[in-house]
Amino acid sequence: MLATAVEGVSPRFLSLLAQEDLASRRVLDVGCGAGRVALALAPASRWVVGLDREADLIAEARRRAERAGLANAEFHVGDVETEEYHAWAPGLVTAHLCASDAIIERASRALPPRGCLAMVAFHVDQWRETGKVSRFAYDEERMRAALERADFLVEALEVERSVQQFGSVEEALAAAVGLEERWRADGRWFRYIEFLESGGRTLTRSHLIVKARRP
Repeated sequence: MLATAVEGVSPRFLSLLAQEDLASRRVLDVGCGAGRVALALAPASRWVVGLDREADLIAEARRRAERAGLANAEFHVGDVETEEYHAWAPGLVTAHLCASDAIIERASRALPPRGCLAMVAFHVDQWRETGKVSRFAYDEERMRAALERADFLVEALEVERSVQQFGSVEEALAAAVGLEERWRADGRWFRYIEFLESGGRTLTRSHLIVKARRP
């Protein structure tokens, strides 16, 4: 049975995955990181393969699978935006906070008829207080268009959004401290400071939850 709760993963996303016949399917988790989603799927699945271009994350995923005694999970280094997925013969492709048109196109080419793609992507409202939209972010229209171009039938396309409210600048900065290094590198941190100095006291997290199927 698929776990109903995985830290950092939307329960709605897990519920959409649980609707699939995982026991008969090979699952390919692209951009798997340290294997959080792949390892959650493995106990309920026939076989799970995780791909990520970061070798240290793949090594950690392998260690986690070994510690959990999962014999049906394997992890490999690979660039999921340039490599094709056919070799893994997936019946289900998952991507958690790793979304691009290239991934959608490769999933479509690799999946069989009735094969499923399930994704969580950053929505354009993600961290809107920083005044900068991630190049990996989608709005509903753009995501639907990308799926339809790749010949997917859309079954779910939903926005999941939460907005934290803060009583002070100090609270707002504390909530974003784990993001500071990344945000300083791309200019977001200074824009967030400006937002707080102008009286703003929120931080938005917003994702698109997607499920689509090959006809």
